[in-house]
Amino acid sequence: MITLYHVPGSRSTRSLWLLHELGIEFELVEMAFDLKVLRAPEYLAIHPLGRVPCLVDDGQTIFESGAIAQYLCEKYDDGRLGRGPSHPERYEWLQWIHYAETVAVHGASLVQQSVFIPEEQRSPIIQKLESRRLEKAVEVLDNHLKDRDYLLASGFSAADVNVGYSIYLGDQFLSFDAFPTAMQYYDRLRERPAFQASVPKKEG
Repeated sequence: MITLYHVPGSRSTRSLWLLHELGIEFELVEMAFDLKVLRAPEYLAIHPLGRVPCLVDDGQTIFESGAIAQYLCEKYDDGRLGRGPSHPERYEWLQWIHYAETVAVHGASLVQQSVFIPEEQRSPIIQKLESRRLEKAVEVLDNHLKDRDYLLASGFSAADVNVGYSIYLGDQFLSFDAFPTAMQYYDRLRERPAFQASVPKKEG
């Protein structure tokens, strides 16, 4: 049985969304975003940094959302969401799986500035810089999606799950109205039942 350790709204949303897309059975361990919970000895014995996502499957423990996506697709996918080693889109699929983190890292910086750092200690310079970097990362997606509905020409894949979460995160802090193609893409992703089952209801 697969077990996913998850904090709602965090990067583990990628793994939860993908599990729903795959339609396989799993156990969800929902955790609070609380250092006392995440740094508890019991959880540190599973994930040495006390972060999410962390997936355990038949004694195999995997962390990092990109690695989890590759693992799940290679082990459980029927060809819809993954692109195997012999597939002509394999390397493009891998590129977008990991580009998702390029987008998300700037959103995560804005989370830190907006939520976890006291207001008097927040840096307008960092907020401006990270906002601009996030916009540039989404601009790349906007240009890439001009002639297609999803990241790969063959259609929806796990790469869209990973990138889609990154847009979801950034959309909470910035307006992406300047990138209408990327926003139309995001609208398609938000309509998917698996996405709606994975994000916190008040934000879904």
